[in-house]
Amino acid sequence: MTASQLKPTLGTLHLWGLAVGLVISGEYFGWSYGWGTAGTLGFLVTTLMVAVMYTCFIFSFTELTTAIPNAGGPFAYSLRAFGVSGGMIAGLATLIEFVFAPPAIAMAIGAYLNVQYPSLDPKWAAIGAYIVFMTLNILGVSIAATFELVVTVLAVAELLVFMGVVAPGFSFSNFVLGGWAGSDSFGLPAISGMFAAIPFAIWFFLAIEGAAMAAEEAKDPKRTIPRAYVAGILTLVVLAVGVMILAGGVGDWRTLANINDPLPQAMKAVVGNNSNWMHMLVWIGLFGLVASFHGIILGYSRQFFALARAGFLPASLAKLSRFQTPHRAIIAGGVVGIVAILSDGLVNLQGMSLTAAMITMSVFGAIVMYIVSMLSLFKLRRSEPNLERSFRAPGYPVVPAIALVLAVVCLVAMIWFNTLIGGIFLCLMLVGALFCKVVRSRGAVAVLAVQ
Repeated sequence: MTASQLKPTLGTLHLWGLAVGLVISGEYFGWSYGWGTAGTLGFLVTTLMVAVMYTCFIFSFTELTTAIPNAGGPFAYSLRAFGVSGGMIAGLATLIEFVFAPPAIAMAIGAYLNVQYPSLDPKWAAIGAYIVFMTLNILGVSIAATFELVVTVLAVAELLVFMGVVAPGFSFSNFVLGGWAGSDSFGLPAISGMFAAIPFAIWFFLAIEGAAMAAEEAKDPKRTIPRAYVAGILTLVVLAVGVMILAGGVGDWRTLANINDPLPQAMKAVVGNNSNWMHMLVWIGLFGLVASFHGIILGYSRQFFALARAGFLPASLAKLSRFQTPHRAIIAGGVVGIVAILSDGLVNLQGMSLTAAMITMSVFGAIVMYIVSMLSLFKLRRSEPNLERSFRAPGYPVVPAIALVLAVVCLVAMIWFNTLIGGIFLCLMLVGALFCKVVRSRGAVAVLAVQ
C-alpha cells in the first residue's frame, strides 16, 4: 500500500450507515422550508418526483461506483468518461455540495444545543462541532465509520419512534388544509411553488451518493456497495415520506414551515412540552444531525484528497496522517465551513437564512454532479463496453435517462427561482476551474487515468 492509498476496512453495514447517515439530518430539519413555498400537498408532489429521481439515480450510480471504486467518486467517473474537463466539473460540483452542506447542519446542531442551554451561542457550538468531528475523522476511518453506524441507527430508530408517537394525533384533514400554497388566479395549485420547493425536497436525500467516496476503503466493493446503496435509498424514501406526512397532520402545519426544528414542534402538539418522549426527541434528534455532519466531513475530505492526488489541487491535500486518513483535506473543508458560520448575519442572500442559502448552494453542486454522472454512465457504456460491471443499472437506458431528465428539470427550476445563488455557484465553479488549471500547470504529476 502506497502513501496515497486508502485502507479497505468497511463492510456492508458500515457503508449502509454511511449512505443513510450522510442524509438522515434531512429528515430532521431543512425540508419544512418546502411547505412554506408549496404547501403540504404541493411539496408532497415535489418530494415524490425527487424520490423517483434519486431512486433511478442510485440504481444507475451504483454501476459506476462498483466498476470504478475510487475515492473521487463522481470525479473519477467523469474523468474517465470525459477527460480533464469532465472530471473537473464533476469534482468541483461535488466539492461544493459537500463543503456547503456541513455549515447548515452545524448551525442546526448549534440551534438544538441552544434550546437546552440558552446561554450557549449557537455559532460557537457549531464551530465546536466542526472541531470535534474533524478530529474523530482524522483518528481513522474504521473508528469514524463505526461511530457513524451507531448514531445512524439511533437516528433512524428515533424517526420511527416519532412516527409512532404522533400517529394517534394525525388527521388527514389537517394535512390537506391549505395544502396547495400559492394558488394561481384560477384557484389551481401554483406549479411555480412546487418547482421553487425542489431544493428542500432534495435535502431529504442529498449526499447519499457520498458513500461512493468511501469505495477505496470498502471491503469487496463490488458486493458491499450495491447492497448498501439499495438498502439505503429504500430506508430514506420510507422515512422521508412517513415523517413529512405524519408531521403535517398533527395540527396547523403552517406553524412548522420555515423553522429548523419541525419534529420537536410537531411532537409537542401531540404530547405537550414536558413529555419524556419530547425530551428524548430533542436529544436523540442531535444524533441525526451529527450522523450527517460527521459523514459529510468524511465525504468532502475524500473529494479534496482525490482531486489533489490527481493533480487538480495542491498535492499537500493528498497527504495521509499516521492513521491513514487525509487529515489536511479534512481541515481544509473545515476552515471553509467555519468561515461560512462566522459570516451568518453579515451576508444577505435574497432574504434567505444562512441555513436555506447553504442548502440551496449545496443542492446546486449536487444536481450538476448528478447530471454529469449520468452522462458518464452513458458515455462509458459506449466507449468501454468491456469494463467489468459487477452491478449493471436495471432498466438501462430508461432508468438512468429518467434520473438525467429529472435532474435537468431540477437544475432549470433552481436557476429560475434562485438566480443569485445560482450566479454565485457559477462563479465558484469558474474560480475553482481556474485554480485547478494553475495547479495542474505547475504540478509535476497528474493522474489522468482512473483504474
